[in-house]
Amino acid sequence: MSPIVYLVSGANRGIGLGIVAQLAARENTIVFAGARNPASAKELHALETKYPGKVHSIKLSSADEADNKAAAAKIKQVAGQLDVVIANAGISNSYIPSEQVSLDAMREHFEVNVLGPLVLFQATYQLFKASTDTPKFIVVSTAASSIAVGTKFPLPVVAYGTSKAAVNWLTAKMFWEHPGLIAVPVHPGGVKTDMSAFAVELIPEIGSFPMITVEESAAGILRVVDAAKRDEEAGPKLASYDGTVLPW
Repeated sequence: MSPIVYLVSGANRGIGLGIVAQLAARENTIVFAGARNPASAKELHALETKYPGKVHSIKLSSADEADNKAAAAKIKQVAGQLDVVIANAGISNSYIPSEQVSLDAMREHFEVNVLGPLVLFQATYQLFKASTDTPKFIVVSTAASSIAVGTKFPLPVVAYGTSKAAVNWLTAKMFWEHPGLIAVPVHPGGVKTDMSAFAVELIPEIGSFPMITVEESAAGILRVVDAAKRDEEAGPKLASYDGTVLPW
C-alpha cells in the first residue's frame, strides 16, 4: 500500500511540530514539514534523524509563491504524490482593540493567515488532486474566527480573528469550487505555545484561560483530519479539535 503523504506548514515549532511528530510515529506515512528556515529548525532535524525517509523538512514561507511552488515540486520529486495538506502556519501578534488596531497589523495578519493558505492551496492542489480522489486541505483556524462566538471573547484579537474568519470563508469556498475536495478549518484549542506565551506577556489575564498541551491539540487535530469526509448536503463545518462543531 502506498504511504499517505502529508505536508504541514509552520512545522518548525508549536502545533505544527507536534503534528509532524505524531504523523511520523504512524506507520506508512511520509511527512513534509514546511518551515521558513529549515536549516535552523533543530527539532525538525531531530525528527528527520529519528524517522529517516519519513520526515523531510522543506523551505516554505507563507504567501511566497516561489517557495510554495518549489515545495510542491520537491514533494512530487521525492514522494510522487501528496494526499493531505495541513495549513498550520499563522500569526497572532496584535492585541489591540478595533478603534486602535493599525492597518499594518491587519495587513500582516491577512498576508500570513489568509494569503498563506491560499498560495499553499494553489501550489499543491493539482499534485494532491492527481494523487487521490479525496484530497484533504485542512486549515488550522481558531474559535476566535467564529462570528457567533469569537466576537464575544473579552480579548482584543481584531487582526487575528478577522483574518481567521476570512480564511474560514476561503476554505468553505474551496470546498464548493472543487468536487471531491475535503476542506476543513479546525480550531486547535487554547494551546500552550510560544504564541500563547507572548499573548500572556501582553495581556496577563489570558493566563487564566484553560489551555491544553501541544500534544493534546495535535492529537485532536489529527483525529479531525482522519475522520474528515466530504458531505455534499451539509457542506463544510468549522470543526474543533475535540470533535465538536463551532458556529460560523
